Amino acid sequence: MTDGSQTLAEGEKVLAAFTHRMGRRYANGRNTDHGPDEHTAVSVLSPYIRRRLVLESDAVAVALAAHGPHDAEKSVQEVIWRGYCKGWLECRPQVWDSYRDVLDADLAALDRDRRLRRDVDRAMVGQTGLTCFDAWAAELVDTGYLHNHARMWFASIWIFTLWLPWRLGADFFYRHLLDGDAASNTLGWRCVAGLHTRGKPYPADAQNIATFTAGRFAHAIWPHATAGFFKVKQNIPRIIEKALPA
Repeated sequence: MTDGSQTLAEGEKVLAAFTHRMGRRYANGRNTDHGPDEHTAVSVLSPYIRRRLVLESDAVAVALAAHGPHDAEKSVQEVIWRGYCKGWLECRPQVWDSYRDVLDADLAALDRDRRLRRDVDRAMVGQTGLTCFDAWAAELVDTGYLHNHARMWFASIWIFTLWLPWRLGADFFYRHLLDGDAASNTLGWRCVAGLHTRGKPYPADAQNIATFTAGRFAHAIWPHATAGFFKVKQNIPRIIEKALPA
């Protein structure tokens, strides 16, 4: 799944293999990131859905047929989330236009600001000194995939711990994720930043990371993480204002 050469046959095979886990087993285990090549609790169907090799309607139908509406609820919700993102962004083209315009400005700033360039480069190659973050950066570049929970933690640390422009992080994801699409990726980063749900950013919590990475990052503590996040929350109105239009 690392070279972007997904096929219809592969997509059907992945869907069939995961069907028996699309019920309660998925609901109970989907939040845990077990690491590269160990994502057995989630379907890893997104690259195939992204390329229309597996249709959202087919994934939902398979889940409902195998497990019923109650037990398949979480699987269905994850598929519907992608549809929501696409519909939301299609109805607000100015959000995408603004993202592209400000991203161009952020990229141009890298040529003028050597410190920003250094910090962004370190984040992208996994040399920040934050073990969990650096591992996710390497996994993303090497495999083209990250567990959804890891994407949220990564984005939160990028924005609120490393203090890097969120659009540069979103662009990093978009360029490397095999399932990356404009809608899901942009809205995901907007949600973490507190722009989509205004004033409600997503905090990457060290204990939460330790719990939902099967102990891989049991000591995922970074300096001033909590204090820094509360400072961000206090200044969210200013951050949002600086980010407009968003």
